[in-house]
Amino acid sequence: MTSDAIEAPFDRRRWRDVTAGVGVILVVANLMSNRVLPAWAYMPWNAAVAVAIVVLALKAASREQLGFTAWRRGAAWGTVLLVLTVGVLALGIIMPAFNELYHDRRVSSGTGTWLYQAFIRIPIGTVLLEEVAFRAVLPGLFMLRWGVLRGCIAASICFGLWHVLPALTLNEVNPVATRFFGTGAGGVAIAVVFAVCSTAIVGMWFCWIRLRSRSVLATMMAHMASNSGAYTIAWLLTR
Repeated sequence: MTSDAIEAPFDRRRWRDVTAGVGVILVVANLMSNRVLPAWAYMPWNAAVAVAIVVLALKAASREQLGFTAWRRGAAWGTVLLVLTVGVLALGIIMPAFNELYHDRRVSSGTGTWLYQAFIRIPIGTVLLEEVAFRAVLPGLFMLRWGVLRGCIAASICFGLWHVLPALTLNEVNPVATRFFGTGAGGVAIAVVFAVCSTAIVGMWFCWIRLRSRSVLATMMAHMASNSGAYTIAWLLTR
């Protein structure tokens, strides 16, 4: 994308069409991955969705506005965040209150499963799409119309809502969630509200990192450290 394209006047109609298109794709993608597609299709489906929304977003925003530049700076930020995140997660092992969070029924003790989940499925299936969507594409588009703060808030709220469907079964797979949120419809409702609010807050933090580092690579590395690191610790504890 050239500097002329970056400085081009704001095209409200194009922005509206592109943003609506991205929104529709993400809603359909969320429903498909959580309710329709088989487990094996999760990773290729989400990777394809990530590519699709980037191609669409570039019709209204530049690579710089989406955070697809400054890769070296992003890698530096990401490395620091990766180390810090893994360190914090490791501390949780020796703290009883946090140690229990790692006992998740979705974690298998098989080595092959761990390698696939931690180093393939999570980075490509989860991190890639979520960071592209909620730290690159949506903030980039929203900021064009509403400015930095409101754009990041809107994108982070969307990130929270993205976790509604996964949170519906949270009480069934994690004993800590069952104890804290309870069971039945009330427990599920509390778990969903907690998931939406907590992930929206995390989304704001990650948006700040993306803006400071000027690269979505930084949040990708931090996100991968969080998810893959937590999965690895949970896997080790099951053994």
